[in-house]
Formats: sequence, structure tokens, C-alpha cells
Amino acid sequence: MSAKILSRFWHKRSEAVLPCLWVVLGLAFLAPLPVLCGCSPSQRRDQYFGTDAGLNYQIPDAATFSIAAGAGASAAGAAAGGTTGAIGGATSSGGTTGIAGGATGTAGTTTSQGVFAAIGDMTVARELHTATLLPSGKVLITGGDDGNGNALASAVLYDPSAGTFTATGSMTVARELHTATLLPSGKVLIAGGDDGNGNALASAELYDPSAGTFTATGSMTVARELHTATSLPNGKVLVAGGDDGNGNALASAVLYDPSAGTFTATGSMTVARELHTATLPPNGKVLVAGGDDGNGNALASAELYDQSAGTFTATGSMSGARELHTATLLLSGKVLIAGGDDGNTYAFASAELYDPSAGTFTATGSMTAVRALHTATLTSNGKVLVTGGDDGNGNSLASAELYDPSAGTFAATGSMPTAKENQTATLLSTGKVLVAGGDHDSGGSEQALASAELYQ
Repeated sequence: MSAKILSRFWHKRSEAVLPCLWVVLGLAFLAPLPVLCGCSPSQRRDQYFGTDAGLNYQIPDAATFSIAAGAGASAAGAAAGGTTGAIGGATSSGGTTGIAGGATGTAGTTTSQGVFAAIGDMTVARELHTATLLPSGKVLITGGDDGNGNALASAVLYDPSAGTFTATGSMTVARELHTATLLPSGKVLIAGGDDGNGNALASAELYDPSAGTFTATGSMTVARELHTATSLPNGKVLVAGGDDGNGNALASAVLYDPSAGTFTATGSMTVARELHTATLPPNGKVLVAGGDDGNGNALASAELYDQSAGTFTATGSMSGARELHTATLLLSGKVLIAGGDDGNTYAFASAELYDPSAGTFTATGSMTAVRALHTATLTSNGKVLVTGGDDGNGNSLASAELYDPSAGTFAATGSMPTAKENQTATLLSTGKVLVAGGDHDSGGSEQALASAELYQ
């Protein structure tokens, strides 16, 4: 499991029991994680964000991790309705995570459902980044971590017609665990994140595709990372929750107004949360689901943001608490919640559906493998492509599967050439899905990736 995301949660859990309890018990599955007991707050923060250890984070759909999200989401889970986050890495038409790669390459493992083909690498290895589909059909990849604890300011564009990555202007600030949201103007809003030294950011900037440059815009009222950013029907962007950089989950939310270039406070969530997902169903209310309360406790609760009232209200809860999951808007208007972690390192294969008309979650078929830090992308045929992630034992996955909403089941599809987690995945106008970056984790040995592949 990616240590950069989870080490903070383990040190919080360890503080709730006897110091160094994990070490005393000698739990084998925690071996890949840093020892977090008996540290000062600054040392613990270094272990979470990394100094030179190359620790990593996942996010939503980081927009849909992305973090994030996305992702998304980035941070964490994403949706075709318009979501970014610090977790995961599916894409969304509202603007956020996802990515594609360079030139043609050799095919990966195939089944009747689809195949992955390795393509040219990104110019730089990166994780905790964002990827946003632009109106031109190109994909903007921004920031992230180089795998050595260094946040990146650089950005690249993937051109599907040429099959290549090329550098574009750099961000004004190096950042990871941030969000990227496509605005109605075609510009991309980059918000918050971490500077790579444990400092959450309040700053924001805009990418102008016509100029290929980033320029500063108004700052958020509060510094945050591991948050979500969702494009609303009125053109504004809802930024919700996250972490203040000191291990405190946030309940606050702000709205970005592109016409004014400013952030203003809006109603707060009913619960402080980070590592959650945010998805915009057709009814216009934003579904915020799950996440972590900032104390290592995963959440089952969910809530809705009403842009007309500027308030959050509770809705039905998920069947179980989960974080590091994905949330994907289906063509039916329902939202698919898949996988994640229960807050105690146990990854899930389970999935459930949220019905906006009923305000309830109901179980659906389970995935073929347990996963967290994966991606979930709505494809052009209405199925959801789930890629990679972590198996809950510190091992990245190369496997992928498809969710069929009509049958309510998951089925295996071709595997990726490289096992990875914290990657991004974007549906292109060609119908192909572009997966890139992230990290490869095997028994605690982690490596940031520059590799990319296409699914078709």
C-alpha cells in the first residue's frame, strides 16, 4: 500500500494505542511502511510526504486521484459528470485526471474484451499527478512527485493524433496531491496540493491551452490537499474537504468563480473528510462519499451539495466505510463505488451503486480482485474500466476488469504491461483509454513510473 498516503494514518492509529504497538506485534504486512511511533510531528509529516525516501500517495479520478482523485478525481475516483480529486485516476468531462502516452508499442495481455498496448513514456516519471482531457483532444498532465520526494512543476501534453508527449509551460509552483478541473472556457484550474515538503498549498493557477502557459489566479481561503474539485452546472468549481497539511481533515468547502478569478466560502460538509470522492449526477447535486476523518477512520457516510442553496445535507450511507475508492457516474445516472480500503489496511473487492432518485446505496457485483488506489473510467460503450491499484498487501496490480451495468457484474479484461497504482486513466475522443504514470510497489519497494499504455 502506498506509504505516502497511508503512513499518516498508521501513525495516528499507533498514537491511539501503546507506542510502537505495530512494531511490538511484528505485523508482517506493515513491513513496507515506515516506523511511525515515537516521532515528533515534523518527523511524522516527513514520513508522510517524503523527504528523499520516494514515498508515494492515488489520487480521482484523482479526478476521477485522483489523489486524487483525485485523485479524485482526481484523488480520488472520478465520473463522467465532472469530478476531480486527489485519489485514483479515472477521467471526467468536468475536467480532471487521466492520461495517455507516446508512440505505438507492443501489446499487453489480451482477452476478448480488450487489450493494453505499451506506448512511449512520459518525459518524466511521476505519481500524485493530474491528467485532464482538453477540448482539443490532447491530455494535460501536471505536477506530481518524481518518486524521490520531490514535487514537480513541469507539465506535458499528450497528443493522440501524433502519439507523443511534449513539454508545455510549467506551473508557477511545484505541487502534488492537487486537483485539475476543466473550466467552460477551456482553461484548466489547478488548485492546492502539497509542495513536496509537507506544506499544503492554498494557491491556484490557470492553464491556457492556446498559450501553453500557467498563470496565478486567486488563492483558496484555506490550504488543502487530498481534496476534491468538481465542475458545477453554473460554471463554478466546488472544492471540498481535504487535509490542511498537518494531519487535520477539513469540512470546509469553497467555490471558484472563473469570471471573477476568486474563491469564496460556501457551506461546510457535515463531516470533515479527506481521501473521499465527489461526483456530479444528472440532478446537479454533488455526491460526496466516504473518505477518512483525518484520524485513520474510514467513513461510510455520504452527503449532497446543493449549489442553489450552497449547503451540504446527509444522504444514505454506504454499506461499509471505505477510503481510497473510486466513484464513477454511469450512463443511467447512478454512481458506481468500487474497492478501496477500510481504514485498517484491508482492501475491498466489493462495489455498490448510489441511486440519486432514492438517495440510497445498494450492493452490486464484486470486482474480481481486491483493490485500492486504482482507477475506474466510464468507457464509450457504457462499461467501466477498472485498472491496477494495490492488493492491500503492498503489491501493485497489473490486472484490469470491466463493470457491465446491465448485468451488474465485473469481468476480467486484458492486463496492463506494468503493474501500477496511483496512475491516471482518461477516456479519449477516440474511445481508447490512456493510462500513465503512478508507481510500482512490490513488497515495500516503490518506483515512480514514466510508462503509459492505451486500452482499446
